[in-house]
Amino acid sequence: MASYFDEHDCEETDGSGPDANTLLRWARLLRNDVRSFLASFDGLDYFGGERKGPPASKEVVAKLPDKMISEDEDSRCPICLVDYNAGEQCKVLPCKHDFHPRCILPWLAQTNTCPVCRHELPTDDEDYEEFQREKARTKQRDFERESLHSSMYT
Repeated sequence: MASYFDEHDCEETDGSGPDANTLLRWARLLRNDVRSFLASFDGLDYFGGERKGPPASKEVVAKLPDKMISEDEDSRCPICLVDYNAGEQCKVLPCKHDFHPRCILPWLAQTNTCPVCRHELPTDDEDYEEFQREKARTKQRDFERESLHSSMYT
C-alpha cells in the first residue's frame, strides 16, 4: 500500500516549520480578520455608519408616474400626514405607495428607499449597485447550498 505522501505527490516535512498550534492560531487570526473586514461592508457600515443609502437615480425619479386623487379616495401622504385633496397629483413609487411630490422628491434626493416599506429604487452609484448585486448573489448561493444540503439529508 502506498504512503499518504506518495498518493498526494508531496514530501514529508522535516518538522522545522511552525508547529501545529502556531498554524492554527494564524488561521484563526486570518479568519477573524477576514470576517470583520467583510462585516464592515455589510449594511450601514459600508456607507459610513448611520448614513442612508445613496440617492435614487435621477432618471428613475423623473419617470415616476403621477396619480390623480379622485373624490372618493380617503388617504393621506405618509410623510407629511396631510390628507390628499380631490384632483391633487401625487407620485407613485414602484411599491405602489403614493406621496406628495413636495414630500417624496427631497426624500429620494437623499436616499433610494420608500419611506414606508424600504423598497429600494435603482441608484446612479455604481459601487452601491455592485454591492447590492453581490449581496443578492450571496443570498442565492446560500439558498441553493441549503436546498442541496436539505435534499441530501432528508
